[in-house]
Amino acid sequence: MSTKSVITTAFVAGALASALSAGSAFVTATGAAAADQEKCYGVALKGQNDCAAGAHSCQGQSTMDFDPDSFKLVPAGTCLSMDMGKPSLKPMNG
Repeated sequence: MSTKSVITTAFVAGALASALSAGSAFVTATGAAAADQEKCYGVALKGQNDCAAGAHSCQGQSTMDFDPDSFKLVPAGTCLSMDMGKPSLKPMNG
């Protein structure tokens, strides 16, 4: 194996290890953040939902403000006290 091949292999291995460790840190942070949030239906503005049920399947696809079947992730315990739309912890039409 040439010196160039050894250096290239070492570089690729290092890059892969960095990517994997960064990815696991992201998953851990995302999981922790999700535990501190709840799905709040009926409060997302058009195109600003985090995910949904019904006519579309995911982020940014709601076609109307305060869609009762689309949710926005909000800090846990705050959904029902929101002063916009009709906040609900469950889809209203599903």
